[in-house]
Amino acid sequence: MGTKGNVNINWQGEMAFEAELNGHKFMIDAGEKVGGKDKGPRPKPLMLAALAGCTGMDVVSILKKMRVELDDFSIDVEGEQNDEHPVQYVKMHINYTFKGKNLDKAKIEKAVNLSQERYCGVSDFYKKVIPITHEINIEES
Repeated sequence: MGTKGNVNINWQGEMAFEAELNGHKFMIDAGEKVGGKDKGPRPKPLMLAALAGCTGMDVVSILKKMRVELDDFSIDVEGEQNDEHPVQYVKMHINYTFKGKNLDKAKIEKAVNLSQERYCGVSDFYKKVIPITHEINIEES
């Protein structure tokens, strides 16, 4: 059996919870329309952040090994939700944006594909229940 993960959350009143994860504390809260005070992100969008962070770390690590130097790198993940309960993501789309001088498109595509097809555990898990698509944008800086 592999490594176990753990998170602890403590209710802070109303809809707010303080989460402690790997020694880091942050708030999770709901919007004012449903009784929260907007003290932190909602739980479901954290799923998008988990996907972006997982694939982003993979891509940076792979490109470093390929000796590709970036000036900037960002990832936007859009999740589309259904309308009925339980409200959940029905698909996600990842937009990778790379900035640099004379970036090698083939190496960038290889790094992204390796992340999506082999290394990113979050992506692999989500793909079991919803489609995930991606696009790559390369900008000269």
